Amino acid sequence: MESIKLVAVLTIICTVAGALLAVVHDVTEAPIAAASVKEKGDAIMDVLPKCDNQPVKDAITIEADGTSWSFYVARKQNQFVGAAFETVSSQGYGGDIAIMVGVNADGTVQAIEVLLGHKETPGLGAWITGDAFRGQFTGRSIADTHWAVKKDGGDIDQITAATISSRAVTDAVQTGLAVYVAHRDRIAAVRE
Repeated sequence: MESIKLVAVLTIICTVAGALLAVVHDVTEAPIAAASVKEKGDAIMDVLPKCDNQPVKDAITIEADGTSWSFYVARKQNQFVGAAFETVSSQGYGGDIAIMVGVNADGTVQAIEVLLGHKETPGLGAWITGDAFRGQFTGRSIADTHWAVKKDGGDIDQITAATISSRAVTDAVQTGLAVYVAHRDRIAAVRE
């Protein structure tokens, strides 16, 4: 009899807990999705050169090696001034790292932003979000930069004790830049 009471109490507790989790999920799903869209839109504008169009509306999807790449085109007075794209590395120490990269029409990197949600080690790998690491990408020539960390013979300073995270970001940027360069003319031709 005692075990039947125990089973009944546990069943009620599990049912209530499951129902509460379902309600919390339903209540938070839309705000989380909206915050993610806003973060991505803000990152696009942060990495692009100054423009007078709406890059999110002026986007093109390119298929390359089985991956879909979205390029957000920036124009000023109807002239191509650059593009932004998201690239993801699965080689981070804590898993996936998503990066938004902005490039200028002259073939230089405008800026990069590491998007939220990475799980790199706080105090080490998480420094990939800092200005010192991200800033070294700004202004680099796409063609004249060896897109690898210095430990691998490249031009990018890795973060001490966080080479894996540094390498993951650098490799992801290099991969996305290769797709951009291969399709630059198509990307630049996008009009509203």
